[in-house]
Amino acid sequence: MQSSPYQPGQPARPGEAGQPGPHGAGRIPGVLVFVLVIVAAHSLGTVFGGWAVLEENWSKQEHGQDLLMPMGMAWFVALFCWALAALQVTCVVLARTRRSWVRVVLIVCLSFLVCSTAVGFLGSLVAGAPSLAMFVIAGVDAAALWTVCGETGRHYFCVRGPAPTTAHG
Repeated sequence: MQSSPYQPGQPARPGEAGQPGPHGAGRIPGVLVFVLVIVAAHSLGTVFGGWAVLEENWSKQEHGQDLLMPMGMAWFVALFCWALAALQVTCVVLARTRRSWVRVVLIVCLSFLVCSTAVGFLGSLVAGAPSLAMFVIAGVDAAALWTVCGETGRHYFCVRGPAPTTAHG
């Protein structure tokens, strides 16, 4: 009896749904493309947010008003935002390589986004003006996190490559 090269725990046969075929890493599932678009959009917003903090501080300083925060802290926030955006864009670009660390970084970034949008929505509730936009964004972010943490994300990012075509031994 000949042993099968496709044992449990090994990747599925090349060409099966979501699996790498003979010519490359395979297609990214549509739902993951949507998640990557969400992450890219958030990275653009994060870049703008870092710039906005600095710009507002400079404007207040120029007009002799109290700063939002000390200038050193404003630079720290801006640099943190820009570094986070660069990390997000890197994950979007490298998602096709199917590296498991990309999934981990996406999970961390999306967790941060879900928490921040949920806090923003709760803040709008406390202020007495609930924001439907913040609620929708928090929901989309939660769905994106669910996708990356779930079976689709695990299946796509944990594939190591084509399975061997011959039995070993």
